[in-house]
Amino acid sequence: MIRLLVICLLSAQILQAQKKYVFQRPEMGSPFTITLYSTDSASAAAAAEAAFHKAEELNALLSDYIDSSEINRLSAASGQHRWIPVSPALFDILQRSMRAARLSGGSYDITIGPVVRLWRQARKTHQFPDSATLREALARTGYQYLRLDTVTRSVWLEKKGMQLDVGGLGKGFVAQAAMDLLEQQGFPIAMVNAGGKIVVGQTLPGKAGWLIGINAPGEKETLLPSFLLLKNMAVATSGDIYQYVELNGKRYSHIVDPATGIGLTRRRNVTALAGDGTTADWLATACSVLPWRKSLRLIRMLPGTALLVTEMKNGKISSKSSPGFRNYLQK
Repeated sequence: MIRLLVICLLSAQILQAQKKYVFQRPEMGSPFTITLYSTDSASAAAAAEAAFHKAEELNALLSDYIDSSEINRLSAASGQHRWIPVSPALFDILQRSMRAARLSGGSYDITIGPVVRLWRQARKTHQFPDSATLREALARTGYQYLRLDTVTRSVWLEKKGMQLDVGGLGKGFVAQAAMDLLEQQGFPIAMVNAGGKIVVGQTLPGKAGWLIGINAPGEKETLLPSFLLLKNMAVATSGDIYQYVELNGKRYSHIVDPATGIGLTRRRNVTALAGDGTTADWLATACSVLPWRKSLRLIRMLPGTALLVTEMKNGKISSKSSPGFRNYLQK
């Protein structure tokens, strides 16, 4: 009994002796930040380096900005009427994407790539996508035309010209993979922030959780007065703070409604909480598209998730939250 007490006291002292280390570099077009606690700066740096390497490795597979990426090579094989074997990581994210599409009724759709590319061009040229071109791009979308074979880990894209785009959950997926790697290396007290898609692990003894702020709608620097207090969870916020285009006096978000092919025009932020980064990310995307009641229905289908929607109306912030969201706010 005394020996057990001594071991526990020593473990507590080691935990208390850990120092905070922060590492950052650009990944996936955004700042990628790793915060972890360790008693040794060298081991902390090595663990962060391994997590950054994991992010780079996954980005090389999943980015549709990289011509040679595996996901682009898969898209190029669309309409060839054959099964294409893919890597475990790509197959994993495709499975998760299909589940997200089915649960959200298509409000998240990984096949929206042809339309997303049109809106990227619109942001560059400041010209609204041509209606005929938009219809043609929409005709090449539809998650129901993406088929997966779990036995051979293969993919069949039925329509020619399909383009997969993991933008609505990719950063959350990579953040979770980096967090999992840190835990495997013995660093469970950590946080990974992939361009605002955040995954947190355990906390120091005596701490209730990681304190995380939420941006006010339409604001880059201003935070909401209430802060999140999270442990072993993920949070993602979707909005048009950074990526949008103004056309004919109207502001269009980079988030596209898969049903219409049009960028969202509602000025609001959607913050989703979940047990993993991938789920939090696609929920924030899907619930940006879905009306409030359908968003609530979706949240109720997924235990351990919560939702906050904030909008700026007449100079004031209005908010709606799912029943369990307040449980994660700092008391």
